[in-house]
Amino acid sequence: MQQLRLFFIALQFFTRIPIPRWVGFDAAWLHQASRYFPAVGWVVAAWTALVYALAVTVWPQAVAVVLSTAAGIWLTGAFHEDGFADVCDGFGGGATPERVLEIMKDSRVGAYGAIGIALMLLIKCTVLAGMPAGWVVFALLIAHPLSRLMAVSLIWHLEYARQEGKAKPLAQHMSHTEFIIACLTVLLPIAGLLACNSFLLPHFLLGLLLLVLAGCWLARMFVRRIAGYTGDCLGAVQQLSEVAFYLGFAAAIARMA
Repeated sequence: MQQLRLFFIALQFFTRIPIPRWVGFDAAWLHQASRYFPAVGWVVAAWTALVYALAVTVWPQAVAVVLSTAAGIWLTGAFHEDGFADVCDGFGGGATPERVLEIMKDSRVGAYGAIGIALMLLIKCTVLAGMPAGWVVFALLIAHPLSRLMAVSLIWHLEYARQEGKAKPLAQHMSHTEFIIACLTVLLPIAGLLACNSFLLPHFLLGLLLLVLAGCWLARMFVRRIAGYTGDCLGAVQQLSEVAFYLGFAAAIARMA
């Protein structure tokens, strides 16, 4: 029951979905709930895949992809997209660690953030719209939880760069056991999906490779520039990793066509 409570806490923190009243709240639970952050990706994936599957029966695929993307942004309150934009602003305009953190804390979106989020969404929608229609649902189902696992690996592996911040309750320390739980909530269902659809394996592997490379590149930049990460950095890793997976997945489809 406590594990279910922690999942609901994570779901409430990262989405607009209301949770049952019996769950309650304790500040300590929010830190422990980080193990289920990637599992929230399955909820987002199911929602975006459902919207896409329904929309594509009525409208062209490009429209269905845009509606699916918009539905995901609405469900999460643009939480991760906002982090990506802040990272673009901070790392694009800050010359020192202090200045980078100061810019990222500013609620206003600058030129780097606006251009970055526009290009990221354009690439995401274009790549998905260019896939064969039946493959988009698989891409969505895998990319959302896997990219969130990549983001949560920063909590497990890196130090938090601020004294305070919106991710601070999630960022104090993630034990190896908690990270293993996070991995199992993502990797076991994906393994089942691949076992039932073995033709996905080469596409998954190329997508996974690009996802890991994108996440590691960002993590390395965060350590070099600000000696750690912030909540915005988690959002940036999730967004870039998700797009990287789509690029690898689509490249494998094109190569094997």
